Amino acid sequence: MELHSLTDCELVKQYINGDFQSLEELINRYKNRVFSYIVMVVKNKELAEDIFQDTFVKVVRSLDSGSYKDDGRFGPWVMRIAHNLIIDYYRRSKHLPTISGDDEEKKVFNTIGIFDRNVEDNYELKQKHTDLRKLINNLPPEQCAVVKYRYVYDMSFKEIAELTGVSINTALGRMRYALINLRKMMNVEIVETESIEDI
Repeated sequence: MELHSLTDCELVKQYINGDFQSLEELINRYKNRVFSYIVMVVKNKELAEDIFQDTFVKVVRSLDSGSYKDDGRFGPWVMRIAHNLIIDYYRRSKHLPTISGDDEEKKVFNTIGIFDRNVEDNYELKQKHTDLRKLINNLPPEQCAVVKYRYVYDMSFKEIAELTGVSINTALGRMRYALINLRKMMNVEIVETESIEDI
């Protein structure tokens, strides 16, 4: 059977039984997602590479020592390791970042046409995505993170809560405030654009 057709659980079992190619398949399966997440948080490629390597070293050690308990959630487990290593780094360097409903989500993203797949002008669509990314990056760190986890990494609120070490209600609350802030920023941009056009 081809390795890519196996589940994470099956690959873990095969690796523990001595099949190193199974480990390689697991790493290839998650490396882009994990690295993108680390870069997004630390905003430094070299640091991200170090944390990325440490993440998979810890993954291998955990698998080798038998401390990994397979519950069918290998991906979130790896992401949690990366997240914890990032927190450890900030704690050591004393630069810990300051923390300053589906229908509502769709309303916000529909406001700038993010779900409109019939847009004829590709440039206009790309511009809207660029504008949205800028607005998201202007959110407080914890709100920015939850939006990216949800829409870039397609994570559930339960996964976001586990990854960030907060309750599901807190994760939902951060999303709610993020959407409120995005809507406010969009309205400000619309007003500013109209003012410029009136000149």
